[in-house]
Amino acid sequence: MSSHPAQFDGVTVVTKANIYFNGDVVSHTVLFPDKSKKTLGLIRPGTFHFGTAAAERMEIVAGECTVTLDGSSQTQAYGPGTKFDVPANSGFTIAVKAGLCEYICSFLP
Repeated sequence: MSSHPAQFDGVTVVTKANIYFNGDVVSHTVLFPDKSKKTLGLIRPGTFHFGTAAAERMEIVAGECTVTLDGSSQTQAYGPGTKFDVPANSGFTIAVKAGLCEYICSFLP
């Protein structure tokens, strides 16, 4: 089980949502005092591809998904407490079969 936090203290939350794929993926940006940022979001059932400029770490908080990193033919399943990293200038395809998948996305240096 991952040790993701239940809450973040002393942060700024951007109130305007990041909305993708007609609302099937929605997140909010969280800004930290050290200038780092994360997004907290949810993914409805479906299959979605995201490109990355910065390297990212995706931590699954609730629900289940499968992920295929760009350049790989291997699909990996993830559930609560698991995580995966995506290289900068790359991307990934994420699929949710049922329910909601909740995540924390950290932008890595």
